[in-house]
Amino acid sequence: MGRLHVEVEKCQLNKHGEELCGDSVEVEAGPDSTIVVLSDGLGSGVKANILSSLTVRMAVTMLKGGLKLEEVVDTFVHTLPVCEKRQLAYSTFSILQIFNDGNVYLAEYDSPPAFIGRGSHLRTVPRSERIMDERVIREAFFSVGDGDWIVLASDGVLHAGIGGIWNIGWGWDRVGDYISSTAARTMLASELAEEIAEVTGKLYAYKPGDDATVVAVRVRHPRYLTMLVGPPVNPEDDREVVDKLLGAPGKKVACGGTTGNIVARILERPMTVDLTPHDKRIPPIGKLEGIDLVTEGMLTLSYTLEKLESGMKLRDAAMKRDGASLLASLLLEADCLHIIVGRAINPAHQSPDVPRSLALKHKIVDGLAQVLRSMGKTVKVEYY
Repeated sequence: MGRLHVEVEKCQLNKHGEELCGDSVEVEAGPDSTIVVLSDGLGSGVKANILSSLTVRMAVTMLKGGLKLEEVVDTFVHTLPVCEKRQLAYSTFSILQIFNDGNVYLAEYDSPPAFIGRGSHLRTVPRSERIMDERVIREAFFSVGDGDWIVLASDGVLHAGIGGIWNIGWGWDRVGDYISSTAARTMLASELAEEIAEVTGKLYAYKPGDDATVVAVRVRHPRYLTMLVGPPVNPEDDREVVDKLLGAPGKKVACGGTTGNIVARILERPMTVDLTPHDKRIPPIGKLEGIDLVTEGMLTLSYTLEKLESGMKLRDAAMKRDGASLLASLLLEADCLHIIVGRAINPAHQSPDVPRSLALKHKIVDGLAQVLRSMGKTVKVEYY
């Protein structure tokens, strides 16, 4: 089995009236594994935030320092205090480590059991209990593969409804049913986390009685995208860049009319233009067999960057058919992106009538790379 891609996203709701969330999440993606730590500080507000923040940062720091996960758990058990009055831990934790080969270690202390599944099916993953310093740690060793998902949630999610629209909480079983159905109809971890958090807020009548945190993890084989933007400075490099585009795994995109014509010439296939009006601000797209999307150049890229920076979601982009939305959708779907940028200058972009930002091809490409990396994607930019 090849290296797996692990996508992690979180959504948090603060307790009503509190400025800080008492739950904390830390994610550390390393060369061999991805570590996710969720901690729920006792109570709410500043004190809870400090306790949970210390817990997640200590966990990640120790793991980065070379300690084994079992040693980290043991350290926490012997250092985290317990409230004498309420006999509750000052902070709970769930620690998840997913290795690139699909092996997983999960440790849970006073936190809701993680939800683990594939598609619309919730898996039953047995836990073993280990007693450390009179505290019960639940542990699980299991494996995941392409299409699997894991959701960590603080107890504020399970209690949703109390004091809101129900007299009882949402509960682990009902939360699990909702996660299973939502995971089957969404693609990204962000979509899964957002939808769970949205329902949590509704059940609380938008006045959460507790901090609520959702951490959604999706495991899959990496989704690749290669995008050719503009022609190379040296026309002799045309075939080289097109060969890189065509030989790459995953989706393929050509941006720019000249770029599309170069690819069509080397492919020896005709390129057509789809003149169907979708958004009058955005130029039409092209159609070329073997290429997933052909768009106009800098204007479309500029609008694509604008959409991504404004927080456009995949489900919203997928509902639109203009070139910028189609490109945004492909970029949001991809995990590993290779952007090949031709340095040839289009004379039209030097006209004073064209906005200055459109003439700055590198600035737009750098902006795209930056916003995509902020989403946890791997982006390689190569210039010709």
